[in-house]
Amino acid sequence: MSSTRKTKYHALSGGEAAAQAMRQINPDVVAMYPITPQTPIIESFAKMAANGKVTTSIINAESEHSAMSAVVGASAAGARAMTATSSQGLAYMAEVCYIASGMRLPIIMAVANRSLSAPLNIHGDQSDAMMLRDSGWIQIFSENAQEVYDNMLISLRLAEHPKVLTPAMVMQDGFITSHAVQNVLKLDDEIVKKFIGEWKPLYPLLDIDHPVTYGGLDLFDYYFEHKRQQIEGIGNALKVLRAIDSEYAKISGRKYSCIEEYRLKDASIAIVLMGSTAGTAKSVIDELRKKGIKAGLLKIRLFRPFPGEAIKKSLAKIKRVAILDKAAAPGASGALSNEIRALFAGAKKSPQFQSCIYGLGGRDVGLEDIGKIYADLQKGKISDKIKYIGLR
Repeated sequence: MSSTRKTKYHALSGGEAAAQAMRQINPDVVAMYPITPQTPIIESFAKMAANGKVTTSIINAESEHSAMSAVVGASAAGARAMTATSSQGLAYMAEVCYIASGMRLPIIMAVANRSLSAPLNIHGDQSDAMMLRDSGWIQIFSENAQEVYDNMLISLRLAEHPKVLTPAMVMQDGFITSHAVQNVLKLDDEIVKKFIGEWKPLYPLLDIDHPVTYGGLDLFDYYFEHKRQQIEGIGNALKVLRAIDSEYAKISGRKYSCIEEYRLKDASIAIVLMGSTAGTAKSVIDELRKKGIKAGLLKIRLFRPFPGEAIKKSLAKIKRVAILDKAAAPGASGALSNEIRALFAGAKKSPQFQSCIYGLGGRDVGLEDIGKIYADLQKGKISDKIKYIGLR
């Protein structure tokens, strides 16, 4: 370990890990409204603020819509602004989320993924994230509490990069990650401070010597051009993230990429997914490898912008692939499945794909469930119909 790298293990839930990263960032403004299972994030951070561990101005908003509106105003004014939410809270924020990205405001939002009503369910699937996948926000998914902590710090640098200037959501699976306690390696406060640097906004609303307008009327004469610029910004995040991940590896010893390959190089069958279930899949893969079965995993960390070229390269030589969506798309295949299948449209050679839906409403998916997916792939049991994993 590098002599410049200072780390210490802490037993933290995913929610607490997000809050610890927020403490080290020490944002100017955090607007908050509680919702299960996100509440531990803002609850932990509020305690830190009450104990004088940050100088953040906390806004206790009357709703999630108001919380997002508050951080939009704060960010436009030139502040580092953050918030957190889940499920219906994210749905209530949706209108303002599009405004935040359209204004190119580098807001960071911690999201504890949870199913959307109805029926009412407080447990974790990724339907809330998929609802806003095309809202213009960067979307980064975390497998465990360590990745939550790291992704919070990395996402700030990414969002604030002058070639990106795009808000970012850092995802963790509700309850499975948000409430489970794991060992987390934290960086020294001074190292984090140096890594994130000082935020110098380009066009702060409160710079009265250089007046600007935010949220002005933008009709057909310029709207198209401004949206194209926004698309360019989030597209730049792919290249910029590689550089930031490399820099972060030097101070932490943890190397990240937009995707993670697990025993995939020589695999003949593979699963693709996002989030905490990757840990379960890795355990199954290790057991299958002992039996001589060449199974692998492709974990998607960065979902927006979609790292299509990297995914296509990783899967190109795999014979059969199951794509697991933890969110339903009534009337269509899951979003991840559609994206990956589209990459290979018209290709001379393509894996056989099996679309799967799993974990809706927090339905547990264990070793046996994942094992059966690999068993079906090994036997060549591929169907054009969606498979529903763990459905009674």
